[in-house]
Amino acid sequence: MIKRWNAASLRSQLVAIIMLLMIVTVGITGIATVSLLRSGLVDRIDQDLWNNARTVANDIYSTEPQADGAVLRYYAALLDSDGGVVVANQSDTVADVPDLGGLSQERIIDLDGVGFNVPSTDADSQGWRVRVFRFANTDGYLAIASRLNPVNESLQEAKEIIFTSGLVTTALASLIAFVTVTRQFAPLARVERTAAAIAAGDLSRRVAVERPASEIGRLSRSLNAMLAHIERAFAARTASETKMRRFVADASHELRTPLVTIRGYSELYRHGALQKDEDIAAAMGRIESEAIRMGQLVEDLLTLARIDEQRRPDVKPVDLTVLGHDAAFDARATAPDRTISVIGLDGGSPRSAPTRGDEARLRQVIANLMTNALRYTPAGSPIEIAVGVAPVLHGHSDSVLEVRDHGPGIAEDDAAKVFERFYRADSSRHRETGGTGLGLAIVAALVAQHDGTVRLEETPGGGATLAIRLPYVPLDGEPADTEVPEEDAASGDASDGATTDAPPEAGSGGPPDSPKGITPPQAPPTKPVVHKRRDAR
Repeated sequence: MIKRWNAASLRSQLVAIIMLLMIVTVGITGIATVSLLRSGLVDRIDQDLWNNARTVANDIYSTEPQADGAVLRYYAALLDSDGGVVVANQSDTVADVPDLGGLSQERIIDLDGVGFNVPSTDADSQGWRVRVFRFANTDGYLAIASRLNPVNESLQEAKEIIFTSGLVTTALASLIAFVTVTRQFAPLARVERTAAAIAAGDLSRRVAVERPASEIGRLSRSLNAMLAHIERAFAARTASETKMRRFVADASHELRTPLVTIRGYSELYRHGALQKDEDIAAAMGRIESEAIRMGQLVEDLLTLARIDEQRRPDVKPVDLTVLGHDAAFDARATAPDRTISVIGLDGGSPRSAPTRGDEARLRQVIANLMTNALRYTPAGSPIEIAVGVAPVLHGHSDSVLEVRDHGPGIAEDDAAKVFERFYRADSSRHRETGGTGLGLAIVAALVAQHDGTVRLEETPGGGATLAIRLPYVPLDGEPADTEVPEEDAASGDASDGATTDAPPEAGSGGPPDSPKGITPPQAPPTKPVVHKRRDAR
């Protein structure tokens, strides 16, 4: 029974509990009603016996008994001092008379006029109610009795009415309870179906909230919130697994080539295939270059791993203008044949662009942008580093640094993927440029770590512009306002006008396989690049 009860549905259990409570309630109410009714009817008989005792006694003593119907309804007998019947108003030939044989003087004294039940001399009778009174002016007692048939019949009729109506009421209430509970449980049934669909793999399912203020409505809202968290968690886990598999595959691919090269030249040397000094020198040079490349790749991987760990940067006041000048100075030493200049956002003199961040990491960001520009543009082509403060937008402003080149630009198909790790436009992973495919991914990750964004735009006249935007934070001693010089505001307006087609930006949302907290570009430059295609950065 317990197993069957536990296996039953909640709806069935609730209806069963309601039925049981109704039955118990009707039963207790019926028993109490019948008991009170019986007590009231018996009290009424006792009162009638008291009221008619004198009349009945006079009738017994009378030489001519009265034929009054009220008198004839009662049995009356004169008892001696020992309780024996002396005379009665009914003859001994009548079968249905009360059996007074058990009365004695002691019992009569103990009763003291209180009514009591006695059996009948007729087996089919339902008994009598008797009261015994002491005569005040003579010896002996008067026993007066009334049949209990009317009382029992009334009680039987009351029982039938109460319990029949109770059963009908219980059945009707149970039916109403079943319909009501089923209707109220309809949202729970939908929750059950939704949970089953989610268990089957459909994480996009949600529960309809019909009555938000009810318990089921609040449960549905909480369940929907939980499902949203679960869906995001599964999506994040899937994206993380996909990203990790791709990362491991790309890293393995990148590391395999230098390792194979080093192993090949080592085996040639071990087998004595390198006899001439120039052959040995060439082999050692190749081994050294591949080792350097592999070391750079490992260093980039470690940088990305540290960024993914969300280590808090060492935040201090930084001026992007100073970093831009330093990067230009370093680039001139690396590429003396290039014209590298630092300008304002509008092409005029550079202005201070204060922010807060980790200076070493921001220097790495600018160095990667400069390396990218030098590596993928023709020799002798100029490069500009534009620095300034963007105009106030939505109550705040940004410090901006742009690296503008005048090379072949980036193909439209590649523009949306340049911030992905290990991405190269050349599917054969050509290494003539010597890059690892992680430079711009590191840039995007570091900029996002500083609550900034990196954008890819098209340089007017041809080429690519990579712009980083960081929160504008005045340096110590400067007024804490966001007023922007006119030349910077004009530059910002021009920049905004040049990017109305939403050029690619990292740090504001994107595919799950992008660096953590970084969003690869979502759109190509404002118009297709018409120059000769080059590998994406």
